[in-house]
Amino acid sequence: MLKNLVRGIFLLLLFTCKSLIAQIPIGQWRSHFNYQTAFQVIKGDKIYCATPTNLFSLDEEGEITEYSKTNGLNETGVSCIGWDELTQQLVIAYNNSNIDVLKQRSVKNISDIKLSLITGNKSIHHIYCNNGIAYLSSGLGIIAVDLIKYEIKETWIIGNNGAKSSVNCTVADNGYFYASTNDGLKKAPIQLFNLADYKNWQSIDQSIGLTDNGWGFCGILSNQLIAVKNDSVLLINKKGEIFYYDSTWKISSATISNNQLILIQNNASGAARVAIVQASGEVSAIAPASYIKDPSSALIYNNVIWVADKSKGLLQFTKEGNKPTSFMLNGPYGLMSGDFTISNSALYIASGGIDEVWNGRQNKAGIAMFLENQWTNINENSHQALRFVNDFISIAVDPTDESIWAGSFGNGLVQIIGTKTKLYNSTNSSLQNVQGNSTKCNVSGLVFDDQHNLWISNYGASTPLKVRKANGEWLSIPMPFVLTNNAVGQLLTDDYEQVWIVSPQNNGLICYQYGQDISNLNDDRWKMFRAGIGNGNLPSNNVLCIAKDKSNTIWVGTDNGIGIIQCSDNLFGNNGCEAILPVVQQNQYTGYLFKGEQIQCIAIDGADQKWIGTKNGVWLLNADGTKTLEHFTEANSRLINNDVKKIGIDPTSGEVFFATVSGLCSYRSTANFPNETMSNVLVFPNPIPANYGGIIGIKGLTNNALVKIVELNGRLVYQTRSSGGQATWNGKDYNGNKIASGIYLILVKDEAGKEHIATKIMITGGR
Repeated sequence: MLKNLVRGIFLLLLFTCKSLIAQIPIGQWRSHFNYQTAFQVIKGDKIYCATPTNLFSLDEEGEITEYSKTNGLNETGVSCIGWDELTQQLVIAYNNSNIDVLKQRSVKNISDIKLSLITGNKSIHHIYCNNGIAYLSSGLGIIAVDLIKYEIKETWIIGNNGAKSSVNCTVADNGYFYASTNDGLKKAPIQLFNLADYKNWQSIDQSIGLTDNGWGFCGILSNQLIAVKNDSVLLINKKGEIFYYDSTWKISSATISNNQLILIQNNASGAARVAIVQASGEVSAIAPASYIKDPSSALIYNNVIWVADKSKGLLQFTKEGNKPTSFMLNGPYGLMSGDFTISNSALYIASGGIDEVWNGRQNKAGIAMFLENQWTNINENSHQALRFVNDFISIAVDPTDESIWAGSFGNGLVQIIGTKTKLYNSTNSSLQNVQGNSTKCNVSGLVFDDQHNLWISNYGASTPLKVRKANGEWLSIPMPFVLTNNAVGQLLTDDYEQVWIVSPQNNGLICYQYGQDISNLNDDRWKMFRAGIGNGNLPSNNVLCIAKDKSNTIWVGTDNGIGIIQCSDNLFGNNGCEAILPVVQQNQYTGYLFKGEQIQCIAIDGADQKWIGTKNGVWLLNADGTKTLEHFTEANSRLINNDVKKIGIDPTSGEVFFATVSGLCSYRSTANFPNETMSNVLVFPNPIPANYGGIIGIKGLTNNALVKIVELNGRLVYQTRSSGGQATWNGKDYNGNKIASGIYLILVKDEAGKEHIATKIMITGGR
């Protein structure tokens, strides 16, 4: 009977926690990359596909595996990849010249090129592997890497007169190495002792009467050296005889696969195709423009053509050119650099961008939504009306109907409800075009207040603050300040019906109190915060971001640290409300909080802790900002880039998302947003797997709840308190010992002192 009871509890725990399985464990990282922008595909023990941020593989069973910095690689930003058949290893070159060598899940790093003090362009353009050596074609020359010893073997600088000349491609046959360089085609005998001496490299193209520029890919096809130049493929061993030529299709890249030449081509109208050229010269074209958009690389394996497309990911075609099969991991489309917002457990990110002087980047990635561990991308591929809308940098969700409102830096304001879209600009709303530019309508900040009014920053307009009232009425709100470039950005509303407005371009921070009726401008009140005592006491006039914590304190991030406004409830009182410059002690040093640091974003978690994004990583501060709890960087964590532009927090799970210049990653923190009651307490993982050594989470709690783990007989094993709506436990008792297998009760006591059994947890064998 006891056995059946335990089995029943076990099944109940499995059912209760199945929704938590897809969540990452507390303290773990994961990446969220764009897998649609594929630029190189090669065949090794699997099919490997590279994207600008990372790579993935596809095995014979169709299983896709992701490789990124959050699960073992050492960098983000792939430049090219290559496969060595002898050692069965994948060579990964990054944009910063670092090298990873991947064998199954084991990664060896070779950082010598990255760390080298040698001057010049160290970019790696192409990887050719042969017998355990990877030959890297770089901006300096050819770098030979030993894939057995994992070290740099030699560097060959082969430019004319010993100059550093960029090498675009390297290949070898039984007798020679061949290199396509900016100084022309060159060759050198394989058996020659000193290939680092440029004098041992002979110019090929000049000897057969060809000019010495414009060379791209070179390779060996049926024992013949071929080289690509503009729209032609030449047989170099036959004195430059033309092997393939088509004046209407320019060759953008080439590979040799299965003794066939595969050409990626584009014509003047912008169409693209993949052409297969047999060793006999016979040509067949596949992958018509209706199925591909921006191909970059292709190969043939088992009579199937694989195409890496920069817009459609990894595509699989049969030779007949039928509709392809697409292989892609789920992820956001493009880099995330716009605002985050949360609504109904969904995370929304505006994917557009601006530079540091507020010029748009012409980013068409649209909007990304993350819900139940799945990404949905809203852009021109899903909504044709967004085809001509760029740079969504601000976003808000209407809680009344879950419609998405996205602000474009250049094209106005878009409302999205399901598959329908509506564009608001100067023709159908109070929005205005930029003064002096009748073609641009910039929306740089959005926020809904508690009365469901939508507040809008209309950057560059003569009246830059707008509001769309809950009844659909549009208003322009005149400001009593002269602002450089009429610059307005991020918005937030507080608990006192006040609107806070970031004004970039060194204008400062503005607070607007609209009184009893938004339409009545006579009772409006305004306050400007700038640097200096008496002016608002901000650490700088260059305000970059703001956030409101649980006590309605306004945290202000500038290019010179943080200011805290604690008097938002009495902004216009006689005492004068000014920012406080907090002092923090860290490593025996006491000073102003982040003085000299550029604060690019601030987010508040469920425990009222502050997450701070800078160009030098991410900091986690306690609730009042007096203590640094964490400092994540590329060096000490799986953060993919130190330059963090935006931070968003999932209120349910406590997962923190970091939008960096290299892509999006996330970290499962210990705090989530508290519940009003403790009626649905969950433990994860549960049951606890054998030999599990990670953190155990207990979620669904009220803030600061007392949590006890006890045996069935009532003996206390461990107790702690919740941070926000979640408590954590390392699976050990007070003496640091792992507890025995069995079933344990989770008792919780709220701040009112009421204690009850919240749930059960099963510890399986092997601990």
